[in-house]
Amino acid sequence: MHARDLGSRLRRARESRGLSQQAAAQALDNPRTAITQLEAGSRSVSTLELTRFSELYLRPVADLLHEGPTDEDQDVLVALHRVAPGLEEDPATHEQVTRCVHLCREGVALVHLLGTEHRSGPPSYDIPLPRSPGEAVAQGEETAEQERRRLGIANAPIADVSELIASQGIWASGVTLPDGMSGLFLRHPSIGLAILVNSSHPKGRKRFSYAHEYAPALLDRNGHVTVSSTDNSSDMVEKRANAFAAAFLMPRGGIRTSLRNLDKGLPSRQDHAIFDAASGGHIEAAQRPPARSQRITYKDNAILAHHFGVSYQASAYRLKSLRYISTRECGHLLDRESVGREYLVALSKFDDVGNRERKQYWDRELRSEIAHLAIEAYRREEISRGRVLELSKTLRIGGDTLLNFAEAARGE
Repeated sequence: MHARDLGSRLRRARESRGLSQQAAAQALDNPRTAITQLEAGSRSVSTLELTRFSELYLRPVADLLHEGPTDEDQDVLVALHRVAPGLEEDPATHEQVTRCVHLCREGVALVHLLGTEHRSGPPSYDIPLPRSPGEAVAQGEETAEQERRRLGIANAPIADVSELIASQGIWASGVTLPDGMSGLFLRHPSIGLAILVNSSHPKGRKRFSYAHEYAPALLDRNGHVTVSSTDNSSDMVEKRANAFAAAFLMPRGGIRTSLRNLDKGLPSRQDHAIFDAASGGHIEAAQRPPARSQRITYKDNAILAHHFGVSYQASAYRLKSLRYISTRECGHLLDRESVGREYLVALSKFDDVGNRERKQYWDRELRSEIAHLAIEAYRREEISRGRVLELSKTLRIGGDTLLNFAEAARGE
């Protein structure tokens, strides 16, 4: 690659990390003039310097040397910052998102080496854009039912949404995001498909965000970036994604079965017409459950929320959507949210949905996927020991530890 082209790539990589030339020079223990000369292409870059730039800018060496297009519009981080400019204002958020994108790029490079086909992602549902809120909800719910059938999970609760998403060839991770932003869906040749959700949210809401961002992976793959935030919550596509997430996590049949198990959900009156074999006519009968026995209370809603791994609020709104409760009854349940939370705390169940996940688990699925690919690539002799050690830094795993795992796999 020409020194000027490489210098231009180094400059864009530095800017995407939000670093000035002076900051980069200090991090690398170099004078600023050295950074200026390298980015201008007035001097060549040594292999050692390139490796250090790769570590600082969170970009694979291969990505910096790639001979493809250099248009900034093709960079997923540039596209992301244009759609969500607030991400650049918080250094911690910017660093985490950039690091996740870097991990995804590393993963794509390993996938290409291994020829792993399953990373192509789930099928894309060819559905037109909704024209009304009602159509958006109908599309979201129907797609959720179809996807559950395709995955073979029927009406059962989804144990780990991020793990399920990862199994469909989508990188999944939690990151720090602004309070008003619940998640991101990214699509780009350099990273494939990726979903990032706000890890500062409680576990139940975080699971909903994963399911919400799974919707554009199935329905809206035209753009590079989809951002879910309070600013665009009224968009038809966002309404469809919300409906998808609710139906995907809390399927109609699953809710019905769970309510039956709680001895709830029956109508206030059931009329029966039974054929009479003797007369050829029929017998009519009416059945009424005991008074007030079918009322869904805060404890029923709390148990449903825990069963499906969602927030108390999400469960209440789903019951209203399925017409098990009225608008007034939904409002009453929401007013009793604190009691429902205390009920789950007393049963030692609140931590599963109400608490925030510990930081070491935020990017567990993403790191697990990349580590698996790295060890497999080493086992097949597609990458070297040095490459394993380079990846260990990005994965935050001790170099010797990851190398020992890789050697153990090669010996089998």
